Amino acid sequence: MSAERRSADVIVIGGGIHGCSTALHCALRGMSVILLEKDHAGRHASGVNAGGVRQLARDVAEIPLSNASMVIWHRIAELVDDDCGFTCDGQVLVAETEADLEDCRARVDDLTLRGFHHEELIDATELRRLVPAVSETCPGGVVSRRDGAAIPLRATQAFKRKAESLGAVIREGVKVEKVSQVGGGWRVATDAGDFLAPRIVNAAGAWADRIAADLGEPVPLEVIAPMLMITTPMPAFIKPVVIMRSRKLSFKQFGNGTVLIGGGYSGTALRDENRTILDWRKLATNAGTVRDVFPIMRGVPVVRAWAGIEARMPDDLPIFGPSARHEGVYHQFGFSAHGFQLGPGAGAVMAEIIATGASNVPIDGLGIARFTQQAH
Repeated sequence: MSAERRSADVIVIGGGIHGCSTALHCALRGMSVILLEKDHAGRHASGVNAGGVRQLARDVAEIPLSNASMVIWHRIAELVDDDCGFTCDGQVLVAETEADLEDCRARVDDLTLRGFHHEELIDATELRRLVPAVSETCPGGVVSRRDGAAIPLRATQAFKRKAESLGAVIREGVKVEKVSQVGGGWRVATDAGDFLAPRIVNAAGAWADRIAADLGEPVPLEVIAPMLMITTPMPAFIKPVVIMRSRKLSFKQFGNGTVLIGGGYSGTALRDENRTILDWRKLATNAGTVRDVFPIMRGVPVVRAWAGIEARMPDDLPIFGPSARHEGVYHQFGFSAHGFQLGPGAGAVMAEIIATGASNVPIDGLGIARFTQQAH
């Protein structure tokens, strides 16, 4: 299949894990696919996030998509011929106070009533068993035992390679400039010429609002730069990924002993310059949380910090599903700093919707109309 192909059944705009997953799943369904990415696959949010693979602490509207994705994560090598560095040691949400723990209890009770059983309330004893290094004062929390972590850039590249092996054309270094209707389909104008398809998927991450605006579906997307730090290696002391109830923290130790610290503190994103500026004060706050919760970390040097460019929606939920205005247009963006785990399943669900018009996985509450109707 020539890389110079200019038309396909589906054009995917954006080569993060979502775009690559959708390209792969469309190819698995026998559709021809062209994926257009302005940099390289995984250059932004998908390649530089914390790699958390969690069902834990998700908004109820996202849980069905997250559950569908988790089934794929547990068999990821069968899909993409690479285990993507996926490990399953669970994720634990730590309650720092009794009030935190009460909130956790209410949350787990609510999920149980809705038929979701992946989150489990734990007391101080079980918390210490799972996370021995946690501060003595923490009274418990919640565990999601099938959760874990993977290596983001490796996973995104694995989806890209597998999609290509199934015939998808991946064009990197091709910047989309405009999307417009032509006949019964869509023209995607780029700095490398025009591409045509009856169906397009807007998976352009922090740039997706521009494509949505071209389509007459403007959305209030905020461009963010979630920051991460990594320390020098330490002796192994923690297996699960840890997040917090009342403070921002995502915390995990790799096999080589280094510790990754994140949790959603943002620097400044300059999307038109393709770069970010770190906010060292916020990183110091992040480090302070680690000091409080994990006394073992006091005095451990941080060797590197970085940020990715990502899209956040006002309600912290993605825009996912068919366009509210156009036949043949689908949106898959705005994952608000928690989209990595959803990538494998979201691609499968999106391909199913494109191929059949519907999906068995409920995506109510994620459509673009929740914003475009307000705008009108």
